[in-house]
Amino acid sequence: MKLTARISLILFLMTGILTGCGGSQELQDGYYTAQAQEFSHGWKEYVTIMVKGGSIVSVEYNAENASGFIKSWDNAYMQNMLHSNGTYPNEYTRNYAGQLLEGQGKGQIDAISGASSSHDSFKKLAAAVLEQAKKGDSDVVIVDTSH
Repeated sequence: MKLTARISLILFLMTGILTGCGGSQELQDGYYTAQAQEFSHGWKEYVTIMVKGGSIVSVEYNAENASGFIKSWDNAYMQNMLHSNGTYPNEYTRNYAGQLLEGQGKGQIDAISGASSSHDSFKKLAAAVLEQAKKGDSDVVIVDTSH
């Protein structure tokens, strides 16, 4: 019996050591940003997350133009997109960010009709920002979001 207990204990400890050496998939506390490499239609998209206690506590998804103006604040753009696509930046950016927050980076991000191009970009940016958070690397990562 003692031999079996020792072997079990050794296997248990070895499993813990090997798991620890395998690299943690937990998110490291801090702020992390992924930004599109290029402007698309005059806007450069980005995703910023804040991680606290190993969990995502906030997500910002947006885009800015060359002067730094935020896409979600552009009322003229909003009106044009709403009438042509049925959605607008302030709506779909919050939706995608909310899905990432709710799923803690593990869930699927469902596309919104009229914002499928942004959906594709968001998924690429989100994957990159999550990878930065796993490594604890707070440098802004530049992502090729071209379709």
